[in-house]
Amino acid sequence: MLRTGQRVFGENRVQEAQGRWKARREAGLDLELRLIGPLQSNKAQDAVALFDVIETLDRTKLAAALADACAKVGRAPKLYVQVNTGEEEQKAGVAPADADGFIASVRRDYGFEIEGLMCIPPADEPAGPHFALLAKIAARNGVAKLSMGMSADYEIAVLFGATSVRVGSALFGARDYSAA
Repeated sequence: MLRTGQRVFGENRVQEAQGRWKARREAGLDLELRLIGPLQSNKAQDAVALFDVIETLDRTKLAAALADACAKVGRAPKLYVQVNTGEEEQKAGVAPADADGFIASVRRDYGFEIEGLMCIPPADEPAGPHFALLAKIAARNGVAKLSMGMSADYEIAVLFGATSVRVGSALFGARDYSAA
């Protein structure tokens, strides 16, 4: 992908991304790295050091860890709040009813600018209503960017205002979780 000019990459895990990108980044390769997978608070400093964008801010404990990491590392990645539009127990993200308060609190308490919102709709439901909900939350909160849509539903996401989509499986094939 690098040979074709691709320079924006999403990664699910901090450790995998470090192995794949740290040396390239240190060598000065022009990249934008986005963390699109869940982030544990204890990995915040590594994430802040490597990623340009973290799309999975979803709890106060993580906001505090990111604020500490930004101060220690001396850089601040762009942040997206992950909203669990389907309110699925197995997924991370702020509940839609709590999104406005959470966004306000991380702005107020940690001084964060929230660049965007991210969601992953339930696999067994139409994606459109979830994308519409995320767009409404963004508009209410003055958030300009929306990361929504994946390989199977990116066209719908674009119709609802997506500014970035995650199409890794269309480009690289399905992820092999047995190797992780």
